[in-house]
Amino acid sequence: MSRFFRQAGDSDSESSSSEEEELMSSEDEGTKPAAPAAKPVMSRFLKTAGDTSSSEESESEDEETEMSDEEGQAGAKPRVGRFLHGAASDEESDEDVKRVVKSARDKRLDEMEATGKVMDNALKINDWVAISNEFDKLVRMVQRQQNVSEPVPPFFIRTLANLENSLAAAVAKDKESKKKMNASNARALTAMKQKVKKISKEYERELKRFQEDPEAFEREYQTQVAPEVAPTPARVKKAKKADEEEEDEEFTTVGKGGKGIQYTPENIFKNLQVVQENRGKKNTDRMEQIRILEKLLEVAVTPYQRIRVLLALIAARFDYNSSVATHMPIDLWIAAQKEVDQLIAIAVQEPGYSIQEITEDYDELEERSPATEKDGIVRVRGSVISFVDRLDDEFTKSLQNIDPHGTEYVDRLKDEKVLYCTICRAQALYEKTKQEDPLGRVIMRRLEHIYSKPDPVVYALESTVGASDIKPSAILTPESQTSSLIHSLCVYLYKAGNSLLRTRAMLCHIYHYALHNDFHTARDMLLMSHLQESIHNADVATQILYNRTVVQLGLSAFRCGLIKEAQATLQDIFATQRVKELLAQGVHQQRYQVLSPEQEKAERQRQLPFHMHINTELLEAAFLVSSMLVEIPLLASIDSEEQRRKVISKPFRRLLDFADRQIFTGPPESTRDHIMQASKALQNGEWEKCRDLIQSIKIWSLMPECASVKEMLAKRIQEEGLRTYLFTYAPHYSTLSLSLLARTFSLPLRAVTSLVSKMIWNEELAASLDQSAGVVVFNRVEFTRTQQLAQTLADKVNALVEQNEKALDQKLGVSSGWNERQDGGKGDKRGEQTQERNRRGDRNRGGVRGGARGGRGARFAQGLGSQMAGNTQRNR
Repeated sequence: MSRFFRQAGDSDSESSSSEEEELMSSEDEGTKPAAPAAKPVMSRFLKTAGDTSSSEESESEDEETEMSDEEGQAGAKPRVGRFLHGAASDEESDEDVKRVVKSARDKRLDEMEATGKVMDNALKINDWVAISNEFDKLVRMVQRQQNVSEPVPPFFIRTLANLENSLAAAVAKDKESKKKMNASNARALTAMKQKVKKISKEYERELKRFQEDPEAFEREYQTQVAPEVAPTPARVKKAKKADEEEEDEEFTTVGKGGKGIQYTPENIFKNLQVVQENRGKKNTDRMEQIRILEKLLEVAVTPYQRIRVLLALIAARFDYNSSVATHMPIDLWIAAQKEVDQLIAIAVQEPGYSIQEITEDYDELEERSPATEKDGIVRVRGSVISFVDRLDDEFTKSLQNIDPHGTEYVDRLKDEKVLYCTICRAQALYEKTKQEDPLGRVIMRRLEHIYSKPDPVVYALESTVGASDIKPSAILTPESQTSSLIHSLCVYLYKAGNSLLRTRAMLCHIYHYALHNDFHTARDMLLMSHLQESIHNADVATQILYNRTVVQLGLSAFRCGLIKEAQATLQDIFATQRVKELLAQGVHQQRYQVLSPEQEKAERQRQLPFHMHINTELLEAAFLVSSMLVEIPLLASIDSEEQRRKVISKPFRRLLDFADRQIFTGPPESTRDHIMQASKALQNGEWEKCRDLIQSIKIWSLMPECASVKEMLAKRIQEEGLRTYLFTYAPHYSTLSLSLLARTFSLPLRAVTSLVSKMIWNEELAASLDQSAGVVVFNRVEFTRTQQLAQTLADKVNALVEQNEKALDQKLGVSSGWNERQDGGKGDKRGEQTQERNRRGDRNRGGVRGGARGGRGARFAQGLGSQMAGNTQRNR
């Protein structure tokens, strides 16, 4: 730049540059070396001229700048024009003052003192609004200082004591003066009274010590902060060289202020309080909180300290995963499970300490022991059952989110043994402390882990409980049965006051009986409990359990060979066409229904883990085979189109009609194909082909006792084939040999005789049995056309009367259905009359093949009970 422009630029901007440099020097904290002074700002009008200066001039200026940077690190003079050196002499004298380097603690103390001066000035003019604002600022400064593990400064305690006196004087003066202060100032004065009272209670001990001896309090503070002297860099380097080999062992946890944090049994409660205050705050490092609590657990000495730290540590581990959709990390879950076991062990081994959800208020910074309590029991606020519930829920959630077809799912499932052991240890704890409500909840958790499992798995889970040092009262020994354990747990819950636990225990008990093929006991318990009447008012999880129990009951009836009962039980579930959704084994998307994201998320959260699923393909096979064995003889027995509309199983009839409409039928592939082709073979009298098709279904291998189930199905197919044959070909025979029937269907003669006699007794077959000749004699009574029309009219009138009574019952609130109890005598009488009319109408019906033959379908419906009755009413 030319000298002319350089001089003009210097003269224009001299004052502004000096002011900027002074501001920069005042803002500098002193912790960093002073930056070299910037070039003076030149005038806007001379900037272009300066840009056109020669390259040599600019290079010389750069060299001068570099030399000035190397000469001084503390500060540099501002560069001015060579003709203005005398003008800069005054400014040079101002910058000769040395800057003071202050530590972070000293800066915080200066900020506090500045705030205190503002409060003093506001107190002189009685401005309590300003005092309130500055006091809030001062309290926040002190809390920040405590967060870095520094003691409370005496200045704050002195200010707090002075404020108490000033407040008392201001209140007294306000009462005596005739002129009251304005409303905002009065509100601020009242708020300050409450704030000072609250803060004084928190620092009660410090205030007391300060008031007794202020100088001693000051000396104690100085001794506490004295070790916080930063070593020089040279010493640090020397120490590093000396201790290079042991540097990994000498790391110290450092707080925000650079001070090392020491974890000792004396300050364990203070550190615990700091962690708990930071819990849930934004930008809090959760893993750091967990590490701090783990170190506190290592230094905890007394049982009270260990209990307090464990309660905080387990809660911190559960807080690590804040998302509801994802599961807790497995390593954190395992650590939490071990710590819950440790907490239970301390509570059992130390009877003087009790962990309860509701306790009286106590000082959390004081050490407590049974000797200091009135009744000798230290009650700590906490909840073991909530930890057990959360462990169980997180375990289930992890199984829901892991791929069930991989090895990770199996590895995760192995952790159920330790979880079950923890649940049993919690049960032993609550049995010892006699806390009824948590005991019922933990027994329900234990029951839910074993009610649906086969005996070998239950024995494996119970083996871990037998090896534990803490055992509940009810355990399973190798000599005892699993039913006895389930029974003892359920009986306790039956006596509990929680109705939800009673309902779930009853359903688990029924499920267990059904799983072990004790169908009649399970059915009687379900009917006597009347759960089917009130289950619609229960929560979703209980409704899912009810659906699982009903399905298992139907499978139990199927395994026991009770085909009609199995079909009637499974009918309600399959009629909805939402089997997976009702069993919580999948989300069912209907055609015209759109789920919101919240609904879909809730639906997925209530899904059962894969290992608890009931195989829906096996379930469908059992239902369709049962429907085939019930429907095919019924279809063969009816003659008119009116009777054909009386459907027992709509899903089966729909599939059968679809199969009949197929022009070409290939070899069976799926389970449905096998059952549909077997149904056609049974209709045609080919029972052997039907048996082979049913037994070739591969899904039967998943059912326990597969061989006995196949043998039972072969026997039932033979019997129903005989019934279908008699219904179909009875009009073409006058007599039929029993021995021929026995040879045709490979049945014993005694079984054929019993079956034919039962059909005659139930009025399904219009025939008589000649035992001496060993034949069945068929009787035919043909109805005229007029009689058939009269019978049809009578059926329609009967249906109209029943529908009117049903509408009247709904209007009056009286129920008279098959599955519902009659609470009033009048309702009982009406229900009996309706059933009597049904029976009378069934006996009066006739068909073209015989007098007693016509009412076969309706009599068959009565044998099936409510399911057939409901379908009959709907289809008339």
